[in-house]
Amino acid sequence: MTTINTIEDLIRLLDENPHWVEALRVRMLSRELIELPAKFAQFVEQTDQHFQRIDQRFERIDRRFDGIDQRLDRMDQRFDGIDQRLDRMDQRFEGIETEIRSINDHLGTLKGGHAQNLARRRAFRIAANLGSSLVRVLGPEETDSLVRGKDTSGIPSNQLDSFLVADLLVEAENGNGETVYIAVEASYTVDDRDTDRAMRNAGFLTRFTGRPAFAAVAGMRLDDRVRTVVESGEVYWYQMEEKDMRVE
Repeated sequence: MTTINTIEDLIRLLDENPHWVEALRVRMLSRELIELPAKFAQFVEQTDQHFQRIDQRFERIDRRFDGIDQRLDRMDQRFDGIDQRLDRMDQRFEGIETEIRSINDHLGTLKGGHAQNLARRRAFRIAANLGSSLVRVLGPEETDSLVRGKDTSGIPSNQLDSFLVADLLVEAENGNGETVYIAVEASYTVDDRDTDRAMRNAGFLTRFTGRPAFAAVAGMRLDDRVRTVVESGEVYWYQMEEKDMRVE
């Protein structure tokens, strides 16, 4: 019979009889504790499988995002192509706008030239509306002769040049048989530049001739900014009619 007196005796016997160890474990531990290593191993395996499935899902998501990135790249390329087309369209529209501005400038020049010619043909009516009768329309040489030999000090050269090429300068005779002058500026749409030149040129006529001079403008339309000066009587407005502006 084996006698166990110390813990060392117990350990020695367990080492000599390994099957006793399992029997002792069953007696000392609960079934839950005994099964715990196996369950833990099963948990680890299930967890690994779960994480593997998660990794697979992330891989699929990554592939989808790669596909989305590729689609976005293609969309960016398409938008780049659209931007390039829009840039070309903008350039074309800029060219068209430039041509339109050029055409408008030419039309403005033509309208202005036609208005000047019409004002010359209507000089007698402009003079009559100002209570005078037309004597003559001053040509370039006659206008130059008014200035020649006169004191032009204090007159800026650009204003003097503008006077010498004025749209229309008229010599007329008032009801008392006295000589008067009329400075006319003509435009399709009369604006402040026209009224300013007309008043300035009328002042020059008085300065160079010593005779009274009137400022007048002729055109189809009147800019709202100059209505006050026209209504005040400082400048006479001869309004052309649509039929007058037709090329004869």
